[in-house]
Amino acid sequence: MGRPPDKSPLKALDRGLLPSLMGYALRRTQSAVFADFAATFAKAGEALTPGEFGLLVLVDRNAGLSQMALARALGIDRSTLVPILDRLQARGLVVRRPSPTDGRTHALALTASGEKALARFARLVRAHEKRIASGLSASETRTLIDLLEKVRASARSL
Repeated sequence: MGRPPDKSPLKALDRGLLPSLMGYALRRTQSAVFADFAATFAKAGEALTPGEFGLLVLVDRNAGLSQMALARALGIDRSTLVPILDRLQARGLVVRRPSPTDGRTHALALTASGEKALARFARLVRAHEKRIASGLSASETRTLIDLLEKVRASARSL
């Protein structure tokens, strides 16, 4: 006869060296932050991922951005970007136009609906950010962002 499954909370689990690893802490934090982001949007009756939000902000702030430049800015390959753009275009948020300077590429822009949606999404993201940073002062939040940028830069330098 086997033992019944352990139903104790996860914090009772022996995690070995994992809690001392920065990557492990970052991944657990990312999971929690993304879950809060998803819950924030679901509660508002919206469907958007953090990556899609970032994409919309970059397109909004960089008129005529090409798909290749956007993929580089997001740190993803073009084949990953295309289906995301297809979804956002199908939702009427983004439009692809022939580039005025390079006939081989598309210039990206938000539609009028995309601009209105982005304003709504930004309000939701600000509320989400306020909630996830509620245990930090403004100075601690800035320090955390600066430290995370240092970690990202170090990881990219390899």
